[in-house]
Amino acid sequence: MTAGTRGAQGAAAGLDPRLDPRLDLRLDLRLDLDLDKLYTARLQAARARPYLATALFALHTVESRQVPTMAVDRYWRCYVSPGFVDRTPVEELAGVWVHEVSHLLRDHHGRGDRLARTRGLTGPAERLRMNIAADMEINDDAFGDGLVRPQGAVVPGDLHLPSGELMEDYLRQFGLGPRTEHLVWLDCGSGADGSAREWDLGPDGADGLSEQQRDAVRFRVAQAISGRPGNAPRGWKRWAEEAFHPPQPWRELLGAALRSATSGPGAGDDYSYGRPSRRSTALPGVVLPSLRRRPPRVTVVIDTSGSVSDAELGSALLEVAAISRTVGGRRDLVSVVSCDAAARVADPICQAEGIPLIGGGGTDLRAGFAKALGGRPRPDVIVALTDGQTPWPSAPPPCRTVVGLFPRARRPRSYDEDNPEYVPDSPPEWARVVVIDA
Repeated sequence: MTAGTRGAQGAAAGLDPRLDPRLDLRLDLRLDLDLDKLYTARLQAARARPYLATALFALHTVESRQVPTMAVDRYWRCYVSPGFVDRTPVEELAGVWVHEVSHLLRDHHGRGDRLARTRGLTGPAERLRMNIAADMEINDDAFGDGLVRPQGAVVPGDLHLPSGELMEDYLRQFGLGPRTEHLVWLDCGSGADGSAREWDLGPDGADGLSEQQRDAVRFRVAQAISGRPGNAPRGWKRWAEEAFHPPQPWRELLGAALRSATSGPGAGDDYSYGRPSRRSTALPGVVLPSLRRRPPRVTVVIDTSGSVSDAELGSALLEVAAISRTVGGRRDLVSVVSCDAAARVADPICQAEGIPLIGGGGTDLRAGFAKALGGRPRPDVIVALTDGQTPWPSAPPPCRTVVGLFPRARRPRSYDEDNPEYVPDSPPEWARVVVIDA
């Protein structure tokens, strides 16, 4: 195989096509799909990665002269170019099989759709970035140990990025430019980024897997990885753990944490003479107050520092509205404190529909906690909505605390220009923490 023909392999696994793709299509018209070679490569992939065998053999092959190489859709169809199979060695085809099925197992199509909605990522350029980011998540530990890395497969080091991160993390760290010019033909299909292609057969096409079948395949692969934890790379171990213990929807978790805090002993309790205590009958002439439960007062401390995005602030405002419903619609019992390095005035949300969120500087939520506790009457519950890049109070406040945490990249980074080694502490143990996917 010459360097030129090898370069024509194109987009599968992030390869770099160096021939005119129109020429590839003309060549494909004269070729039949070599199923023996293709399935030999799949068998080799299953031998090299036995924990992925269920997923590899669940893929249904569709011959297509529209795809440049190999691509998948969300219904577990694998579209294959005859010319690509003809030009690619069996050893490299095995790596492409593993690469493509990894997109589906890791739900890159669903995650791509969510990213497009929440971050406003539209258009083919952003979908290409998603495909590149998804490829880096897969390729950094996919090859070796019996599996050949296809020539040109993009790995994080190619873009000077750290390994071991997720698609969402990588997507924040690079843009299209000179370093990605060789990836312009990359196209692993709608299964890699969620955007439908013209060659997709769609939900009503033949040989697609139902949602239940797709979930069953993922569960069996997770079982195989967990049963032999020493044989799988770290990325697959992390995936299998999440498959067995999927993260619960953060809105439900935040609502449950708030309900638990507001309904606990002491929250909203007060003595009242409006209804005397039943024990008063034992003390003639003495009126004893009874302990009555009132709706709890909640103060929401919103991190408005420059590191919190507009989308995250929008999520925070939605949660303020949800919190008011949790306390029975008593909006007068819910106050909001905007806080970056300094706390602003606590605004009862009953005063206006629009809640002013003032800030944009550094972060020190200790000021926000102090402002909340300094209010009269004092809150029964404090809810802090933050990205966590802040110092925390050294002692627990005298009320229940819930922290809604906007996630950040997993890698260490500096949050203090004067101290490059500074990394903020995690939320304290006395707070109930819920990760918010804005």
